[in-house]
Amino acid sequence: MLSTFQRKAISFTRQSYFARLWFVPVWCLLGLSKVVIFTVSFRRLAPYLGSAVGVTPWVPLLAPSQEARALKIGRVIRLAARYTPWTSNCFPQAVAARLLLSFYRIPYALYFGLKRDPDTGEFKAHAWVAAGRVSVTGGTSFGHYTVVSCFVSPQLADT
Repeated sequence: MLSTFQRKAISFTRQSYFARLWFVPVWCLLGLSKVVIFTVSFRRLAPYLGSAVGVTPWVPLLAPSQEARALKIGRVIRLAARYTPWTSNCFPQAVAARLLLSFYRIPYALYFGLKRDPDTGEFKAHAWVAAGRVSVTGGTSFGHYTVVSCFVSPQLADT
């Protein structure tokens, strides 16, 4: 019988080249994002998320090759987030996605949303990133959350 480590190593070798290449850097990026989120105020962090465009949700159009790359980025972020010893929820994943999409010069839109829990009446916050038709991180959240803030890649804000 194979040990857990052996099974995970075999599973890792079956991942795409892109996922194997980016797994460790993304894992570290998720940790760095988590540290920055807890140590830097949102007011200071916001300019690095992109250009603020208010509450109007909009999604940039992409070429098919850019959409394919955005899909790969989302997969590797979700994969690495499963293996962090800390909680890599939506916000660190969104920050990591924003950085990788910028690295590949893929236009993105990063959203923050709120919804009221019907059982408790408490507000729940969520962050997600979209690039073209691809939901890079955070799932398809437009129908569940009210957008309260949107940040887009700087090249989109200039147009």
